Amino acid sequence: MPVPAALRSLAKLTWLEIKIFVREPMGLIGNVAIPVGIFVVLGRTVGSRLGDVTSGFASQLRVGLPVFAAIFIAINTVLSLVAIIAIYREGGILKRLRATPLSPITILVAHVLVKLIFTAVTVTVMILVGRRYYPAGTEVPIVSFTLALLLSTWSILSLGFIIASLVRTARFAPPVGSLVLYSMLPFCGLFRPIDDFPAGLQMVARALPLTPAVSLLSGIWQGNPWSAHLGDVAALVAVFAVCTLIASRVFRWE
Repeated sequence: MPVPAALRSLAKLTWLEIKIFVREPMGLIGNVAIPVGIFVVLGRTVGSRLGDVTSGFASQLRVGLPVFAAIFIAINTVLSLVAIIAIYREGGILKRLRATPLSPITILVAHVLVKLIFTAVTVTVMILVGRRYYPAGTEVPIVSFTLALLLSTWSILSLGFIIASLVRTARFAPPVGSLVLYSMLPFCGLFRPIDDFPAGLQMVARALPLTPAVSLLSGIWQGNPWSAHLGDVAALVAVFAVCTLIASRVFRWE
């Protein structure tokens, strides 16, 4: 059965973007090496405490450390996308791509696929390298956790398209993206339970795109079934739908 032309074009463009990404050392360092390195350093620093099952602090670390690293991977992935789209627009590459037979959807999907592929590689390496810092007998749900991170990253990438659309220059796109995404970290339940916040701040926290991602990743890491996090999955899909709709209205190719 012949492969549709659209899929062939998507595969070729995705492979081309992968090669471009690999040839850029800063991309690999920022999206793969740094997240894994942070996880390993933190793991070596506090790893001896993770075996203390009676310690509440150890229990928090056992879940919080990998989730923090995973969220860091997702944010770096989105910032990389924001930077690339801004560079392509400023350099006229998007304008030239739009003039080719490739559809805008094919171009954007290729970028998303590249980011998801490297996200999967990074989190897999992170978990495999970090196994030694977890107590013996602890089952690490590599596949489920990776899928949860891919879903979370896919959802948050749509927010990245909005940022890349509104900030037109490559000079300012990454700093603005960092400000938007990292400012969510204190309120998404990663460092402090959302229920501990004042009532008004709880409403804001639950509306943040990172909040369902943190909840899903934390639950999956602890061995919860996906059925226990259908609300988080629905929220991530809703974030993607809303942000994609907004991005489609404000996105500019030049």
